[in-house]
Amino acid sequence: MANVIKLRKGLDINLKGKAQNKELSVAFGDEYALVPDDFAGVTPKLAVHEGDTVKVGDALFVNKACPDVRFASPVSGQVTAIVRGDRRKVLCVKVKADATQQFVDFGKKDVNSLDAETVKKSLLEAGLFGYINQLPYAVSTTPDTMPKAIFVSALRDKPLAGDFEIELRGNESAFQAGLSALSKIAKVYLGIGIKQSASALLDAKDVEINVFDGPCPAGNVDVQINHISPVNKGEVVWTVDPSAVIFFGRLFLDGKVDLRKKIAVAGSEVNEPGYAEVLVGTPIKNILSGNLKTQKHVRIINGNPLTGKKASLDDYLGANVSEVTVIPEGDDVNELLGWIAPRTNQFSVSRTYFSWLFGKKKEYDLDARIKGGERHMIMSGEYDKVFPMDIYAGYLVKAIIAGDIDRQEALGIYEVSPEDFALAEFVDSSKLPLQQIVRDGLNILRKENA
Repeated sequence: MANVIKLRKGLDINLKGKAQNKELSVAFGDEYALVPDDFAGVTPKLAVHEGDTVKVGDALFVNKACPDVRFASPVSGQVTAIVRGDRRKVLCVKVKADATQQFVDFGKKDVNSLDAETVKKSLLEAGLFGYINQLPYAVSTTPDTMPKAIFVSALRDKPLAGDFEIELRGNESAFQAGLSALSKIAKVYLGIGIKQSASALLDAKDVEINVFDGPCPAGNVDVQINHISPVNKGEVVWTVDPSAVIFFGRLFLDGKVDLRKKIAVAGSEVNEPGYAEVLVGTPIKNILSGNLKTQKHVRIINGNPLTGKKASLDDYLGANVSEVTVIPEGDDVNELLGWIAPRTNQFSVSRTYFSWLFGKKKEYDLDARIKGGERHMIMSGEYDKVFPMDIYAGYLVKAIIAGDIDRQEALGIYEVSPEDFALAEFVDSSKLPLQQIVRDGLNILRKENA
């Protein structure tokens, strides 16, 4: 029987525009792109030049710190552009897709007959190993790390997040094969939600299943790690997005790289919220084509509203996101009386507005405004109300800002990633960019310990 873990801290934000259980049609794009910044901690070294021809599974770039970790092209075709930014930083590698896709044949493998080294080698050769992340530091891992465990969370509970059970349909065999392959490396913990009922999750083999019951961020893999097997200094755990588990399973079952996934297209500014099957690196303009209420005064987000990145129609689907969301920007809003008004359509954690009288089922059409400027940090305990980890979030943020590495270690920085502070950032009356602060702190700590 699965272990049920009840969480009481957190916050569910009920936004308008949730993806409905219907298929959206997305045209196959002319050009796709892989973005190195989608893989935290990776400094890219190019493996191709403009004009080169690649197949699906050929490496576009490698991790400079560990060249064995390659990153596979999602499509076959010609490399049309290597886009660079300041100091010649590689921003993305663009590939013009062939009409008929060509795949590198990596050979089908029986997962049950493989050992840990063969699984690692297969993922490295296929350019998929970089989809595995690690704690500490919340970065893309390398094969020289020895994880004490591997964690997969199939529960997506952030605002407007896609339902993984919908993505799982038709991919059950690949998901199980991916889990079985990872279990050859270390013990695998699969976290699911109390309301999830797919047999591929409830009856998954070669894993320990833990059921989480509680508000967002119960689906955060770091929260699950904190309640099952906390990370101590000197220890490493791997985390894998469930979409990547399917990628791994397809590699072993079909012998080729297949980066298709079903994402949620959601938000109050989307005409028909639903699900679309797309490739990693798909142009966002293809995903949202004909499905936007307006292109003015909207915020397009590559990901969900809490942790996603601001994007435009000219950007490409991130490698590790499970939704594209569109909400109002709010730059055209002029409110009479401001906060003095009752604001029955505005969401407030502290019950400042009368909207709380309508209960938890009321949907809100929130925009992207911060509604206030950065100010002094007030130690009111507001982070702790939405932070279901055995960590003093406010004190940890202060230690990061102060640059006190010893204090950060004592307060549990090895157990967190930026997304764990997304809700704290949402409720923060000081308007601090907590996710960026934590990311900067982790980067500094990683350099110190290198």
